[in-house]
Amino acid sequence: MASESSPLLAYRLLGEEGVALPANGAGGPGGASARKLSTFLGVVVPTVLSMFSIVVFMRIGFVVGHAGLLQALAMLLVAYFILALTVLSVCAIATNGAVRGGGAYFMISRTLGPEVGGSIGLMFYLANVCGCAVYVLGLVEAVLDVFGADATGPNGLRVLPQGYGWNLLYGSLLLGLVGGVCTLGAGLYARASFLTFLLVSGSLASVLVSFVAVGPRDIPLTPRPGPNGSSLPTQVGHFTGFNSSTLKANLAAGYALDYTTGAMMTFASVFAVLFNGCTGIMAGANMSGELKDPSRAIPLGTIIAVGYTFFIYALLFFLSSFTCDRTLLQQDYGFFRAISLWPPLVLIGVYATSLSASMSSLIGASRILHALAQDDLFGVILAPAKVVSRGGNPWGAVLYSWGLVQLVLLAGKLNTLAAVVTVFYLVAYAAVDLSCLSLEWASAPNFRPTFNLFSWHTCLLGVASCLLMMFLISPGAAGGSLLLMALLSALLTARGGPSSWGYVSQALLFHQVRKYLLRLDVRKEHVKFWRPQLLLLVGNPRGALPLLRLANQLKKGGLYVLGHVTLGDLDFLPSDPVQPQYGAWLSLVDRAQVKAFVDLTLSPSVRQGAQHLLRISGLGGMKPNTLVLGFYDDAPPQDHFLTDPAFSEPADGTREGGGPALSTLFPPPRAPGSPRALSPQDYVATMADALKMNKNVVLARACGALPPERLTRGFGGTSQPHHVDVWPLNLLRPQGGPGYVDVCGLFLLQMATILGMVPAWHSARLRIFLCSGPQEAPGAAEGRLRALLSQLRIRAEVQEVVWGEGAGTRELEEEGDFQNGGRGDAEAEALACSANALVRAQQGRSRGGGPGGPEGGDEEGGPATALTFLYLPRPPADPARYPRYLAQLEILSRDLGPTLLIHGVTPVTCTDL
Repeated sequence: MASESSPLLAYRLLGEEGVALPANGAGGPGGASARKLSTFLGVVVPTVLSMFSIVVFMRIGFVVGHAGLLQALAMLLVAYFILALTVLSVCAIATNGAVRGGGAYFMISRTLGPEVGGSIGLMFYLANVCGCAVYVLGLVEAVLDVFGADATGPNGLRVLPQGYGWNLLYGSLLLGLVGGVCTLGAGLYARASFLTFLLVSGSLASVLVSFVAVGPRDIPLTPRPGPNGSSLPTQVGHFTGFNSSTLKANLAAGYALDYTTGAMMTFASVFAVLFNGCTGIMAGANMSGELKDPSRAIPLGTIIAVGYTFFIYALLFFLSSFTCDRTLLQQDYGFFRAISLWPPLVLIGVYATSLSASMSSLIGASRILHALAQDDLFGVILAPAKVVSRGGNPWGAVLYSWGLVQLVLLAGKLNTLAAVVTVFYLVAYAAVDLSCLSLEWASAPNFRPTFNLFSWHTCLLGVASCLLMMFLISPGAAGGSLLLMALLSALLTARGGPSSWGYVSQALLFHQVRKYLLRLDVRKEHVKFWRPQLLLLVGNPRGALPLLRLANQLKKGGLYVLGHVTLGDLDFLPSDPVQPQYGAWLSLVDRAQVKAFVDLTLSPSVRQGAQHLLRISGLGGMKPNTLVLGFYDDAPPQDHFLTDPAFSEPADGTREGGGPALSTLFPPPRAPGSPRALSPQDYVATMADALKMNKNVVLARACGALPPERLTRGFGGTSQPHHVDVWPLNLLRPQGGPGYVDVCGLFLLQMATILGMVPAWHSARLRIFLCSGPQEAPGAAEGRLRALLSQLRIRAEVQEVVWGEGAGTRELEEEGDFQNGGRGDAEAEALACSANALVRAQQGRSRGGGPGGPEGGDEEGGPATALTFLYLPRPPADPARYPRYLAQLEILSRDLGPTLLIHGVTPVTCTDL
């Protein structure tokens, strides 16, 4: 069987003709045969019965009597307008692909993802469970109103004992009948629903005929209790027949006290009661797993059911307003019995609608639960709901739901839950509208519903109207439902769910990112808003994990790309070896907790691959402006996967879930002395290429010596503070000019300042070394540097260092540049050694004479140097001098601990507002 991501057309064409998809995508016995309900029996009948419920018999007088005909029709139009918006969204989603079991849950989860879909699906399931209990208890109360020992009506038979225990017994017996029908399968449910539909239709027909056939009559009303236990005088309602005076009196609103609750009615309270009874539009969609053709049956059947119920409600409103005075409407909500040609037929209709609504809720709940169990979102707690019969009937989910309804029945009176049930329904409806809205806004080419009578305006209006109705019906329940949805979503997010369904959020992000990338104009770049955009070239991440995390800190809200070059030529390979590697690199990004993109390429050499990545990485205005490389030295590679807690794997080398361990997806580090993929010549040439492309260059050395807490987000400021040293002068050309004010020097200051903005480096103190010659006046250059730092808003400690201090050689005062000047190898090496000694001397002072690196002691209580920023000289123009250049860099940065050698070519600082 095809997976969720398989092309629909492919497996339909290749499958057997006439074989339907199994419910919810589950295999097993009877998966195909379970789909046998037609549009009428599977959608129209249950939707009509759910939208009628008991309201059509017991609340018509309540609505018209209090609101009047005009406002009642306005309420009906508004309620059905809100429902119609959701129906349009349901129709659009249902005609866009194969709809499996689960109805609304399936539509929401496959669009918004398992986290939102699972949380709303569970709430929708609970709403159906509680709704079933409400309908069962409503049926019990309706029966006891006539047959109960405490019946107050004039025609009560008073043969059934009453009380909490008896009511629970009656409810349990009725629930057993409902559960038995649903357990035996959708076929028996459809036949029972059809029988109920015939009974309800016959009862409504008798009521409609009675409005015409029955003559005017006076109807004594049940005496109402008064204050202090007394009884109010008996009132009489009048059935006038068709009378224009009666209609005129019933046109306007006349809100009064509700005789059942004693509360004063308002437009909102009456509208909430009407809307509560009309929210069964998903009854047919919940049967999606049993429908022969759900993509056709759900939209067609739902629209027919909505149109039919609207017509019946409107007709009853008109007839009641023409024939019944306001006293009868307001004081006897069940007046249909009093005017009926045969009152028992009205009772049959009341009982039938309640019974059908409870059956619809129970079987709908079981299908939602079965879909949730099949998707395994909530683990073993829903495992029993996966059980199906040989015919494909999920009887395990039915029994599971039946047990929960029985527990809810123990609570007895459930009037307070009625509002919660309606709010949960509205949450699901809003989620369906949101799903359709997301698909429409994402503009995905595969969203091509055959039902076109919708737009993003209807979807957005549907979401807003559902949310408005939630708070209108019960603000407390609405707020609580949204909080519950958020908690369930967080739980499912933490637990993890299937990722093969597709996330509309990704399509929306793509749509929005593309739009804004087109608006990100490189011609409008300004130095005020410059930020680092790094391309880190990684050979093997097992040895570069500390550098990978340090670069993540250096980016500070900018672009960060991990680049890797696979050596090879596609002409001599059967397939592209790069594509299968993306999964491992993306897992690396997730496990290392860095915010980076991944770009991989295939090239005959690393240098050519680096050129490709420098040119084509990024998109539009988001392209790397800085190349980061690990330092080229003879240090033996380390395997940081073995020591980093985030990469610890089980002993068998597999992750939970059976996938290969991340450590097995990357080769082990290069053995000491083994050949390298990159020669020293190509390494320096890569740096030169980047500078020619106007990219800044960063070389990182000894990053593995950084303490782990410096590379994590959770590092606090309670540990011993450290220094970040910045040497903004070209130490290999000491008399080349005021290095701290050129572009490269300012770039060093900017990068060091950016690093200090990262929480893990807040406790580090920025220290800038100003180098001056022995003949210069002390303090003059320092004053100029402090003024510059003040203009750049950089807080740092400035230390002036005299050339020759800590070096002891006179080469520091000589003119020339080792890479382009006339120095010999010995002189250049001596200059590099002197510069290295100068830097180490300053580090030693801060550590009380300890060894180089941040692990040195703190014998005098001064902060150690955590990281050193050095000026990186430009590579020589002659490629033959590349090895000598690299050797001088190695000497310059030897034993300095974690060091960044940086050469900047673009202006990055600004003193303007």
